[in-house]
Amino acid sequence: MVKKIVIIGAGPAGLTAGYELLRKGFEVTILEESLDIGGISKTVNHNGNRIDIGGHRFFSKIDKVNSWWQEILKDDLLKRDRRSRILYQRKLYDYPISLNQNTIKNLGLKKIFKIGLSYLRSRIIKKEEKNLEDFFINRFGKELYQTFFKDYTQKVWGVPCTKIDALFGHQRIKGLSVTKVLIHGLKKLFVKDKISKTETSLIEEFSYPKFGPGQLWEKAALKIKEMGGNIIFEEKAIKINHKNGKICSVSTEAGNEYGCDILLSSMPVRDIIEAIGESVAKNIKDIAGRLEYRDFIIAGLLLERIKINGLDDNWIYIQEPDVKMGRLQIFNNWSPFLVNDSSKIWLGLEYFCQENDDMWDMSEESFLSLAIGEMEKLGFIDRDDVIDKVRIKVKKAYPSYFGSYNRFDEVKEYLNTFDNLFCIGRNGQHRYNNMDHSMMTAFEAVDVILNGGQKHRLWSVNTEKEYHESNDK
Repeated sequence: MVKKIVIIGAGPAGLTAGYELLRKGFEVTILEESLDIGGISKTVNHNGNRIDIGGHRFFSKIDKVNSWWQEILKDDLLKRDRRSRILYQRKLYDYPISLNQNTIKNLGLKKIFKIGLSYLRSRIIKKEEKNLEDFFINRFGKELYQTFFKDYTQKVWGVPCTKIDALFGHQRIKGLSVTKVLIHGLKKLFVKDKISKTETSLIEEFSYPKFGPGQLWEKAALKIKEMGGNIIFEEKAIKINHKNGKICSVSTEAGNEYGCDILLSSMPVRDIIEAIGESVAKNIKDIAGRLEYRDFIIAGLLLERIKINGLDDNWIYIQEPDVKMGRLQIFNNWSPFLVNDSSKIWLGLEYFCQENDDMWDMSEESFLSLAIGEMEKLGFIDRDDVIDKVRIKVKKAYPSYFGSYNRFDEVKEYLNTFDNLFCIGRNGQHRYNNMDHSMMTAFEAVDVILNGGQKHRLWSVNTEKEYHESNDK
């Protein structure tokens, strides 16, 4: 008898799982609450100009993921040069920071000396890592942390680094250190360093879909439909029906019910606990209800010109406390096919906020005026050169490592009591996963479904060494 699979969410994890399960002969239905494919890895088309939400470099240490990307995209997977920089005190620095002439000139020898002493101190005296600030100081020294990491990180999360669990650092940038950056710089001078053996934050080339990351997921969705899978849009799951420790069906806001033998969920953990309902113990409801998220707004600006020459960056981190902008993308440098007219400049201005805070609730006109004003203030553009503009909001873009996160394992253990429930993806596991890690949670779930085994493998993705990569996204 063919088993019925219901998957909540048509993002990277949900689509990867759906594709793999259909190949094995399962009956698959994917429920997506929006009209979009790809979750936060979607690509938005605005008047022929494409916006990559958040920026997605296609580089992974996981061979299975690389093969999957190639299988779906084939010749549409381009090779791109990688460059990121930091804007600090109106000057641009390489990211990761390198000890080159530009850095020495901009910072000055006195500042370089202080950074060096601070780093040496961090090598000798290790702090107990009670929070993310301790993590940064242990790896980079206090001076470098305060110069290039502190303000940007607070913009992203909306709280000081002292309020964020150190686990965030271990999952996102554990592999990167000042020593590795220096060694990498020396290798560049004398040795052709192979990308496959380089930390992700140090890679100089990556793959990228011709028309943005959403192209991958749009193609995957087409293949799922061709294989007999069903993707239903504007179908928000609101109730998870269960009996005797097993999920029986999913009810939706539209009044439909989908029976299932197995449920894979990439919906936010806070929401799935609420959907499971009254049977959830009060302490689990309380922990899940206090899990926090950061939301995201991007302003797309189409320009006649940009005032600063030589901007070949994919993105620029804005380490400036006098503006709210967190990061700047230059879409022309991701792929020329993202821009409808190659003579124009197509930018993405990224802002981090909370749903229903002052920035989130601003009118589109007011928000875009703010964004344009900040770009003028930073010296990148003239307002008169803006040809077109658009605002895009993304809810729950970043699961946060504060609030009740320190008790998250209790929620995880409760969810694991349902034999036929598999939580996958970034929000499904409340973990700041990269796209390849989200895909790996899907691969692991499919493997457990097919071959048996323990669910802990799903939750170990991006925590154990075999899955870890350092990423600057």
